[in-house]
Amino acid sequence: MFHWLRDYRRAEVRKRRFPPEWDAFLYANVVHFRVLDEGEREELRAMVQVFLDEKLWEGCGGLELTDEIRVTIAAQACLLQLGLPHDYYRNVESILVYPTTIMIPERQTGVFEHVVAPVEPSRPIVGQAFTHGSVILVWDAVLRGARHPEQGHNVVYHEFAHKLDMLDGAADGTPPLADREQLADWISVCTHEFVHLQRTASQGHKSFVDAYGARNAAEFFAVATEEFFDRPVTLHENAHELYHILSNYYRQDPAERVKRSLHSKKSVKCLN
Repeated sequence: MFHWLRDYRRAEVRKRRFPPEWDAFLYANVVHFRVLDEGEREELRAMVQVFLDEKLWEGCGGLELTDEIRVTIAAQACLLQLGLPHDYYRNVESILVYPTTIMIPERQTGVFEHVVAPVEPSRPIVGQAFTHGSVILVWDAVLRGARHPEQGHNVVYHEFAHKLDMLDGAADGTPPLADREQLADWISVCTHEFVHLQRTASQGHKSFVDAYGARNAAEFFAVATEEFFDRPVTLHENAHELYHILSNYYRQDPAERVKRSLHSKKSVKCLN
C-alpha cells in the first residue's frame, strides 16, 4: 500500500507544470542541460520535481535557500540517474547546503575506543556524503562546477556518485550492477585505471583523471563520474574502456551528446 501511494504521488508531482524561472536556472547554471535532447530535458524536469518534493533541504551557515540553489543541485543529482532504473536516491534523506567551504572538525575518539590508526585531522571540504542520510554541499562550489565543466570538478556529481555507490551498503567504488558480466568488466577496467592513476600520482605526474581518485576505489569512481559528465570527450579519447563501462552503467553517452550539439552549433565547447 505504501509503495502504491508513493508511486501515485510521484506521478502527480511529475505532471506539475515546470516553472519557467526554474528552466531559466537550468539553462544559465547547468551546462550539461543544454546538450540534452528535448525528451531527456522533459524527463529530467519531471525527476527534479519529485526530488525537490521528497527531500529535506536545509540552508546552513547563514545561507538562505532559494529555488535557484535547490533546482541547480537537484538537476545535477538527477542527471546521474537519467538513464538508470532508480528510486530517486532512496538513501538520501536531506541535503544540507553551506555558502562556502567548511571545516570538518577532528574526529573525537570514544572513551573505550582503541585507536589503531591516526585520527583524521580537521580539514576543509566542499561536499560530503554519508552512508545513511544526508549529503553536504557548498553552494559556491556547486555553482562553479555546474557553470564550468571544463575544470572537471563537480561536487554534486561527486557526492551523489558516492550515494549511488552506497546503494549496496558499501562505499567500495562499485555501485549495484546489472549482472556478473558487467561486474567482471567493471572490476577489470577500474582496477587497471585505478592502479595506473595511483602510479601516476605517486610519481608526481598529472593525469586527465584527478589525482584525488587515487585515494581509494570509492573516490576513484566519484572522480571518474565527474570526468564522464564534465569532460566526456577527453575521457573517451584517453581511457576508452573506462568511458565504455561508465556509459554502460549510467546508460548515457555524454560524449555523443557533446558532438551532436557541436555539430548543431550549440555553445557547449566547455564540455570537451
